[in-house]
Amino acid sequence: MSDKHLSTQFDAELSGISTRVLEMGGMVESQVSQAIYALVNFSGETANQVLEQEVRVNQMEVEIDGDLSTIIARRQPTARDLRLLIAVSKTIGNLERVGDEAARIARTVQRLMNSGMSNRLRLPVGDVSFEAELATTSLRQALNAFARLDAEAALQVIKQDNAIDAEFDGLMRKLVTYMMEDPRTISASIDLVFVAKAIERVGDHAKNLAEQVIYIVKGADVRHTPLGEVESVVR
Repeated sequence: MSDKHLSTQFDAELSGISTRVLEMGGMVESQVSQAIYALVNFSGETANQVLEQEVRVNQMEVEIDGDLSTIIARRQPTARDLRLLIAVSKTIGNLERVGDEAARIARTVQRLMNSGMSNRLRLPVGDVSFEAELATTSLRQALNAFARLDAEAALQVIKQDNAIDAEFDGLMRKLVTYMMEDPRTISASIDLVFVAKAIERVGDHAKNLAEQVIYIVKGADVRHTPLGEVESVVR
């Protein structure tokens, strides 16, 4: 078999892996959106759909991870191709954890509905929805950066992380106020604290994905690196 043919096969395998990562990304992005819809509308049916989807997301992570191991063993890639495969392994791990956060929100919706809190209390779910919009937008942009291997777009995702953190902090202050003003809201407000934290973690995972894009393109590990230094690497 010619080297050219082997190279073509390898390129096809890499392309196939990348396509499946984006498919998995689309699934978890949909999971988060559905989980927030379930919270805002107290929809038990939608919450159940999120939990059912978690099984498929977990299965995809295992399947892609297995294919990565096979490719590395058979092809023994070097340089940028190896960086891509390493980054993909870390990316699917982050995506699986995004799915876990969506499932956590769905279980919270079920708990609120089962306790009857959803009918008795006015909760700041609108603020949670806004935080979720910021986080899912970052996730979508990180996936787009991965699809195009665009380091500049990945850098913008990293920059946006502070806005999600600020929204989380503001929501925490509001929930504390709710609990102080009406002790009946304490249980439900604590549940929303965990929801808000789950959404903040979605934003963190989007940032992690963006860092992996920069690793693929630039060959630099920018995790735990000050923003100014990341900008220097990208530009």
